[in-house]
Amino acid sequence: MRRDREFVTRSPEETIDLGRQLAPELVPPSLVLLQGELGAGKTTLVKGIVEEYSVTNREQVTSPTFTLIHEYRSPRVDIYHIDLYRVDTPRELETLAIDDLFGPRSLILIEWGEKFERFQRGSDVKILMERTGENDRKISIIQNYPIPRSPDV
Repeated sequence: MRRDREFVTRSPEETIDLGRQLAPELVPPSLVLLQGELGAGKTTLVKGIVEEYSVTNREQVTSPTFTLIHEYRSPRVDIYHIDLYRVDTPRELETLAIDDLFGPRSLILIEWGEKFERFQRGSDVKILMERTGENDRKISIIQNYPIPRSPDV
């Protein structure tokens, strides 16, 4: 993925389409942070990513706010969509066993991961989503160059 790009979408459908366009660049193993306030469209973007990987259709992709982790598997990728909005402490984070999800086929998409420094340091890509109107979104893609992952990332 190229460094620092910006997009504007004007509808949920355009946000899904952008997710589809970005998916081929999010090659496993990758850790992607999705940042933005509530309602910014993070899960909507994930719908396009999941659909492009032919894991499931977009209607099956929902926010993991209460289940915390949704898993979507296909023959070529394992996508983990994680929402840490309700996770506040490192101890709570440990109970999710996210470290066990990392593997050569893993595409890990984390909403609210910025709450934990380890994900800030270890992410490959950050996708910043900003609501600029009722349906309009400004979406910034930032390529990180993480230090090699250690067992605690």
